[in-house]
Amino acid sequence: MKRTLTILSLTTSFALALGACNQESPKQQQEVSAPAQTVEKPESAEVVQDTIKKSIPSEATGRIGDASIKITYHSPGVRERVVWGGLVPYDQVWVTGAHKATTVEFDRDLIIAGKSVGPGKYALFTIPGRDEWTVILNKNWDQHLADEYDQKEDILRTKVKPYSLEHPQERLKYRVEDGGEAEAGIRISWEKIGIRLPVAGK
Repeated sequence: MKRTLTILSLTTSFALALGACNQESPKQQQEVSAPAQTVEKPESAEVVQDTIKKSIPSEATGRIGDASIKITYHSPGVRERVVWGGLVPYDQVWVTGAHKATTVEFDRDLIIAGKSVGPGKYALFTIPGRDEWTVILNKNWDQHLADEYDQKEDILRTKVKPYSLEHPQERLKYRVEDGGEAEAGIRISWEKIGIRLPVAGK
């Protein structure tokens, strides 16, 4: 009789333990799958943002015709500031970057805005306007901002029309475009505005 009771007791204990295991399985399954569900949520995806406050040393290179072009500049960010008419005043000579003067260097003759310019290294300045910009190449490329700018040292001045960018540009960006038989030039874009300086090989 005692043996029968012992067997029944063991059987009951085993059944209770098995039932407990079966009850815990869904919870365990939920705990395992929870992280996967969290990863799949759209709000969990983090967008990498530019949090650097300083202007970044930058460079743009390319070829137009047979000439190699290198543009060296410091790239400031918008950082939720008012750029045009605020950070960058209208109708004043702007370094078109930050810190030292932006430089443009090329090794062959080029036709820039219809004018022949010999190889060398030049400072690139602009005078932003609401409806029209002036783009300037100046002999004195080694200067801080436009502190030493002298119009007498200009080798080129030309007018260009600004245009609206399809997507906002957080940091100032230069780009050399070789259009082959079509349009070629240097593009400058920042915030919601862009300009293009026409350049052709000789």
